[in-house]
Amino acid sequence: MPNLPTKSELESRLPPNQQHLLRFWEDIDAAGREQLAAQIERIDFELIDSLYRGEVDQPDWAELARRAEPPPAIRLSDRSAPDTPNPLGFSSRQARQRGIEALKSGEVGVLLTAGGQGSRLGFDKPKSLYPIGPISHATLVQIHIEKVRATAKRYGRPVPLYLMTSPVTHHDTVEFLNANNRFGLAEDDLIVFCQGTMPAVDAKTGQLLLEAKDSLFLSPDGHGGTVAALEKSGAIEHMRRRGIKHLSYLQVDNPLAPICDPELVGCHLLADSELTSLAIAKTSPHDKLGNFVMIDGRVNVIEYSDFPDDVAERQDVAGGLAFWAGSVAIHVFDVSFLQRSLQLKDSLPFHVAHKKAEYVNDAGQLVEPKEPNALKFERFIFDLLPHARRPIVIEYAEEESFAPLKNAPDAPKDTPEYVQRFMLAQHRRWLEAAGATIADGARVEVSPLAALDADDLRQRFAGDAPQFEKSTYLTQ
Repeated sequence: MPNLPTKSELESRLPPNQQHLLRFWEDIDAAGREQLAAQIERIDFELIDSLYRGEVDQPDWAELARRAEPPPAIRLSDRSAPDTPNPLGFSSRQARQRGIEALKSGEVGVLLTAGGQGSRLGFDKPKSLYPIGPISHATLVQIHIEKVRATAKRYGRPVPLYLMTSPVTHHDTVEFLNANNRFGLAEDDLIVFCQGTMPAVDAKTGQLLLEAKDSLFLSPDGHGGTVAALEKSGAIEHMRRRGIKHLSYLQVDNPLAPICDPELVGCHLLADSELTSLAIAKTSPHDKLGNFVMIDGRVNVIEYSDFPDDVAERQDVAGGLAFWAGSVAIHVFDVSFLQRSLQLKDSLPFHVAHKKAEYVNDAGQLVEPKEPNALKFERFIFDLLPHARRPIVIEYAEEESFAPLKNAPDAPKDTPEYVQRFMLAQHRRWLEAAGATIADGARVEVSPLAALDADDLRQRFAGDAPQFEKSTYLTQ
């Protein structure tokens, strides 16, 4: 900061209830003062105060849910016969072929979000660096990068990867990627950029929290901040230069997520959609997934915590869940839609979360709360859905697309063991479909560089399928 403001200048800019942010000004060095001043300069205190007081218009999700209908969708049953037209008028085979054409034309890139820390896993690094490979111990980010490389090799065109970090994960992620030579991706095929932040406030007082004497407690502004971060980082311009028209979007904690799936991309293109979403069928009304719905002719996602029980439990004529479609944060976006969305970014609603946040107290001591003490504000990428033209939802099987790593080993679901079980089961299905046999007790992990699906394994084995007598990591 060329001209560091004085303490009195900063005090004049701070609202009366935020003067505490300068409490330790005399204790911190010049670099710390510069950092704190820069953070304060970027805060919209009126917005934060309005969010805390609930004065910013928030949707009445319960009322909206009661007016909702199921979204336009292609169900698994619509895709079971490859040549039978689905409700949108094209077949799975046609969709797959159209997706392959787009991939061979080099029109598709990947947007991977990796802003989360591994603290809930008892892991003190970015979650993307968690060694999830059951045998290989490959990290989450390595698995996704290898999928990108394998996709590029399959279709004969480079696939650029746009990797979004957060301020708390950026440095470690970049350092890890550089130390591992980007796992084989060319420099121009890996663009790492950082999402924005929002300050957290004390839930009782509305005062901003200090993470350290010289730093506000800043948390990522949510995946809804992706669009602004893409523009600010130059990633949108990079896409324009590379001729990227469509983006395969996913989150790093889900190693099963299909990347540049040709059928999903093809459905997006044949439906002339701006935003296509992969969904899985909920197994119970109260699954902790966002709910795809149609409200006043527009597709929305309503979080499970905002979805009333009577709506969640509503049944269709066949006795199944009327609102069956669970959101798993896998999408295909048109880049032109993301560019148009830059004008919409400030209209996206904020979601308020009551969470635990470590903070520095009046005595300068770091406090680790046992209960949620802070309000965090974020925007979600799925809130772009109502603004998209012709959005569609495509159902995929959960066991082929969704096993997120969320929890430490003692949790009932979404633990490392749970995710590895899903990975190994998927790989076993591929191997057996390709004719391989696997001995009881043997575990076989398939690297994306060896195969992306059963078809790749059939070509690899060329009629001479192996027997696996012991645990094996099958790589290129």
